[in-house]
Amino acid sequence: MTSGAAAVQSVTVPGYHGRAVRVSGGSTIRVTDVEGSQIGDMFAISEDDRFEYLSPAQTRNFVRRLFPSIGDPFHTNRHNSILTLVADDSPGPHDMLFAPCDQKMYEEEGFVGDHRSCRGNFFEATREIGLDMPVVPDPVNLFQNTPAQPDGSLALFETLSRPGDSITFRAEMDLVFVLTACSADLGEINVNGGKSTPLRIDVTP
Repeated sequence: MTSGAAAVQSVTVPGYHGRAVRVSGGSTIRVTDVEGSQIGDMFAISEDDRFEYLSPAQTRNFVRRLFPSIGDPFHTNRHNSILTLVADDSPGPHDMLFAPCDQKMYEEEGFVGDHRSCRGNFFEATREIGLDMPVVPDPVNLFQNTPAQPDGSLALFETLSRPGDSITFRAEMDLVFVLTACSADLGEINVNGGKSTPLRIDVTP
């Protein structure tokens, strides 16, 4: 992978869309909620092997928590560290249990017609940079306020992040970083305050 010439790479992820960026190992990646109350579905894929990617399940196995603490790594499906949580300047919480939203989910909520989704946006974003992904990995849902309850159920609360809140990671290998602005905006899954709004990715070598 060729190192980028720019000192900082900034990419805006529009509401209801996704973006993918190539990131060199050792770089810092900050995700910012631009307007507040917006979930970001985060994916990370090894630059060297598209069949190796961030795995929430393996990460839970290693850190023994529902979400890593500052300084903890996120692991791939092959047990390698791919990202490390460096800082969290948001109220949280974050989620590693829910699958990405998809067309079928919106149909089940009563929506008629095509609806933007994190699954569709993942494929769209990766295709735009020439990456042909065979699957959509399970995401890390940044800023998603769906905590586990004492009875084992999962709550569906509106996202708490405010304009400018951010979370920061370090890339532990050359990777493709994918972020989708979650499209959930109706029915029981109205967790983004009724609409999908922009996120920003800032990559610093």
